[in-house]
Amino acid sequence: MPFGAKGSAGSALTSAAIYRIIVPVMKKVIITVVGKDTVGILAKTCTYLAKANINILDISQTVVSGYFNMMMIVDGARCRKSFEDVAAELGELGLGLGLKIRCQKSEIFEKMHRV
Repeated sequence: MPFGAKGSAGSALTSAAIYRIIVPVMKKVIITVVGKDTVGILAKTCTYLAKANINILDISQTVVSGYFNMMMIVDGARCRKSFEDVAAELGELGLGLGLKIRCQKSEIFEKMHRV
């Protein structure tokens, strides 16, 4: 539907509503960050998420023998990027920091535990 298209009741759809029809909402996502500890890992990861309008719901991090490990549960409902774009961009961010950053949809875990 083009911008300004009419809905079934004749009211104009907002660009946000049209966007949500075209691009599925990115719901809860599990983000893991693993690698050698260095200054700024959390700050740079959270800065990316904030700029992408992704809300952090829960976070756990630890450093063991100089290795950083973090798991985040985030809500991307307000993010205007696709899951694939976010995953790729976080992957690139991780490479630049010498880390592995991985994104997985929470549905995978929910369906996996139903079996």
